[in-house]
Amino acid sequence: MHMINKDKSIKKLSVIGAGSWGSALAIHAAKARLENNIVPHIALWGHRLEHVLAMQAAKQNRQYLPDIIFPDNLYPTPNLSEALHNADAILLAVPSKAFEQTLLLIKQTLQDENKEPVPILYATKGLEHGTGRFLHDVIEQHFKGISQAILSGPSFAKEVAINLPTAVCIASSTLNTADFFMPLFHHNCMRIYTNTDVIGVELGCAYKNVIAIAAGITDGLGFGANARAALITRGLAEMQRLGIAVGGRPETFMGLTGLGDLLLTATDDQSRNRRFGIALGRGDDPKQAQQSIGQVVEGASTAIEILRLAHQYKIELPIVEQTYDVIYKNVKPKDAVLKLLLRDPRAE
Repeated sequence: MHMINKDKSIKKLSVIGAGSWGSALAIHAAKARLENNIVPHIALWGHRLEHVLAMQAAKQNRQYLPDIIFPDNLYPTPNLSEALHNADAILLAVPSKAFEQTLLLIKQTLQDENKEPVPILYATKGLEHGTGRFLHDVIEQHFKGISQAILSGPSFAKEVAINLPTAVCIASSTLNTADFFMPLFHHNCMRIYTNTDVIGVELGCAYKNVIAIAAGITDGLGFGANARAALITRGLAEMQRLGIAVGGRPETFMGLTGLGDLLLTATDDQSRNRRFGIALGRGDDPKQAQQSIGQVVEGASTAIEILRLAHQYKIELPIVEQTYDVIYKNVKPKDAVLKLLLRDPRAE
């Protein structure tokens, strides 16, 4: 079990996951430290050798964040052992489908070198594939008693990387752990709020991706702003209904990781989930839509796990159900929207 030492600062951060989100957070943390005259090492590990070598050569992530040069204290490495060596903390930013596998790689690497685990901050937005488990439970299974926290909120990778104003949340079961990670990111262009509702934060940041797909579908169909606003509002109600059932606090879903992240992801075309939905609404099949995005669309797989939770807790989620049917049951997008509209009238 690793407990946070309140007097210890993070001198080396190991960022695991060199996609757009992991790279953006690594860039931001490196810049923030330099500007505050604190120069910890930021290691950035990716699983694809050619991708990491390209980042080393260009000093940027040309595939996902082109023309954003890495700060001098950020170095990419394809060697997980090197990335973890002497790290004071780990930032895990991989797709949910790779979450457990990556944790196992980290665990094995640390065991091989007789190293103790260090606190983990994760920035993955989703639920475990095949089980619907919350990601903090997956971490606890493999690193029992480890200090852990989640970073989430309305934040596109590119905007974080180029220092546009952003507000996010770091949530942990103990504020001591959230406070440990806060100095890595708190900066004049990023405000950090803390929270102890880990379940609510995790559920909100996963759920919003499904609603963003649904919002994209209505826009792809050309149904207009009224339909989008109604869908986002009712989607938020669904999110809160399920979130409370699984143990989240109602107010969390009205904050950054609920309403905030939902508004961003459902209304801006930087969102992969929204663009995926637009493609579906315009007539692409799910495979074509996924290929057109070219990156992970978390909401597609999250819809499966959200419905798994809904069945377990006996919660009705009409928007998620219809989104699932469009993606996996070949239901036509227009028919799915009409089915929502034709539901029996009820009190709000």
